[in-house]
Formats: sequence, structure tokens, C-alpha cells
Amino acid sequence: MAYSVMMVFGTRPEAIKMAPLAQVLRQWPDLDLNICSTGQHREMLQQVLRDFGLSVDEDLHVMTQNQTLNGLSQQLLERLDTTYARIKPDIVLVHGHTTTSFIAALAAFYRQIPIGHIEAGLRSGNLKSPWPEEANRRMTGVIADLHFPPTERARDNLLRDGVAAENIEVTGNTVIDALFWMREHLKKSGWKPASDSPLAQLRSDQRLVLITGHRRENFGQGFERICLALAELALRYPDVQFVYPVHLNPQVQKAVYGLLSHQSNILLVPPQDYQHFVWLMDRAYLVLTDSGGVQEEAPALGKPLLVLRKVTDRHTVLEGGTVKLVGTQTERIVKETSLLLDDADAYQRMCRVFSPYGDGHASERIAERLSLWLEEHAGESEAP
Repeated sequence: MAYSVMMVFGTRPEAIKMAPLAQVLRQWPDLDLNICSTGQHREMLQQVLRDFGLSVDEDLHVMTQNQTLNGLSQQLLERLDTTYARIKPDIVLVHGHTTTSFIAALAAFYRQIPIGHIEAGLRSGNLKSPWPEEANRRMTGVIADLHFPPTERARDNLLRDGVAAENIEVTGNTVIDALFWMREHLKKSGWKPASDSPLAQLRSDQRLVLITGHRRENFGQGFERICLALAELALRYPDVQFVYPVHLNPQVQKAVYGLLSHQSNILLVPPQDYQHFVWLMDRAYLVLTDSGGVQEEAPALGKPLLVLRKVTDRHTVLEGGTVKLVGTQTERIVKETSLLLDDADAYQRMCRVFSPYGDGHASERIAERLSLWLEEHAGESEAP
């Protein structure tokens, strides 16, 4: 008997982290996978799926211009309810902490469809940071049936929340699966950016600092302070290349292009597809980010990482000494980045591989547990 598994995601980070799991589930003998995209980061999603040889089965087309979280939630609930009624999945898989993930889980819960939560159990301890992700993650955990935390610490968080131990499987994080698969793919194929790519102009004899930023809690003054720090660093280190793939959110674009477009050694580029981004991380001397996924990826590649946030939900990564939480104050960012660029000993202390979030085989563990769970619980719930 083949069980129907529906995977729902909407953002580029979700697609990257779910893609290796989708690859495994497509090949699993007793599972029939249906990939559902909400259509939020459509162009970037298509790039990710193409890189991993995947395609979408359902596209909900929910995004509209200047959409609020409430507006998005309303659209998602309505369209997912219709989709679930038509497809009748045996389980719905969601990832992490996005609004898409929580609403997809909620719509499944209302239809009494079991929910599997990938990257479950991460906690910052502060409902307002990251916002709204921390609340989304916790609320998804309340209604999920099967939880796949990446680490023992995340498992402990779930146990403290009252989740039964038999419903938890520590697997590692699928983002490490994606990272290792793509890095190996690039190396085997000898891949490099095309000659017309802005990345082709990067010099191999100069150090490269990679920057990403998109968190809502940094909108406004947070991004302005980050950009002022980058501008000062670019002036202080003219022989260092600063590469910033700029998120498509208008608030991010306004701050970044308004404050950094005049710096000759800051390369502002559009959001890069996953193969370009992994190539950049592999090339980077160090990384500055407010992204959750990059906090796991960069250390796994042995890259020193400065996190541009006040708090992190990846506490485990701080224990290895390769990641430092620096916040969004201009002076602190300049000081910590300069230390790594100037002090070889300080750099070497942070320049080593640390991968507490997985060994590249999380997807296989998830698929195996998922298959067993569906077999054990077949027929227990009937969607209305």
C-alpha cells in the first residue's frame, strides 16, 4: 500500500531544506509524494527545485502585492483546505517556523490530517524574536503528530513542551543534506558561475566576506545599522570583497541599495540560486548573516560566522566556538568583523568544521520513521 504524503512550503529556505527530503521520498517504495507550493517566492523556488531535479505538483498562487501576514494566512487556509479535500493526504509535512508552515499545519489539523514537523523543537525563548517565527514554530509543535528535531537539545525542548517521546525522532537537519549534496555536485561537475554572472568578476586572490540579511525584526533601524557597518568595513578594507545577495523584500532593498550601492568593493547582487550560494559560501573567508539556515551551513563548511541578531534559536551552534552572536549595532559588527580580518589567531580559532546539525543523512531517517509511523497508524484518522 502506498501512503499519500503532501509536503507544503512557500519560501526559498523551506524549499532548500525540503528538497533533499523530497528526493528521498520520491524514491521511497511505499510513499507517494505530492509537493505543494504556496507560490510565495515563486522565482527563487523554481530555481531551487530545478537545482535538485524536482517539480511542484500543486501551486496555490497565494501571493499578492504588499500582502500582510493576516492576508496571507487567510488565503492559505482557504486554498489549502480545498487542496487537502481533493488530495486527501495521509500526512502533511511542514518545515520549521514560517507562516506557511503553521497555517498548513492548522489547515491539516482542522481536517484531522496528521502533521509531520521537520526541524521541530528549535526555541529562542522569546516570542517576539525572531518574529513571527518563534510563535509559528511553537504553535506548529502543539498540533503536530510527528516531530523531527535536528538535535538532542531540540528534542529536550519538545519534551519540556509535553510532546510524547515516542512521537519524536532526532534526525539531524535536512539543510545539511542539501548543503553536502550540492557541494559534492558542484565539485564533481567542475561548476563555476557563467561568464555573464556578476560573480564571475570576483578575484581569487582577495578575501571574500559573504553577507545575507532578511529578518523582519531587523527591518528599519536594524538594517540601517548593519549597512552602515558594512560601508565602514568596505572603506577600512579596500582589498576585501564584500558580496551581498540582496533579498527581494522592498524594505531590505531600500536600505541596502540606499546605503551601499556607492561602495566599489561591495558587490550587491540579486538573490542567488542555491548552487551559486553554496559556491559563494565555499569561497567565503567569513560570513555575516541573520539567516537561520546559514547558521547551520557555514559552520559545516568550516567558515567563521557572525550572526546579525540579538538572539538565536540555534543555541547548539554557539557551543562550537565557530559562531558569534553580534547583534545589529554598527560598532559591534565593525569590531568583530575587523578582528577576524586582522587577527590570524582569532580567525583560526573560529575557522574549523563544526556540524552539530547533521551528517547529511537526515532525510533518510525521516523517510524511514515516516513510513513506519504511517503503517502503524493507518486508518486512525479520517479527514472530514
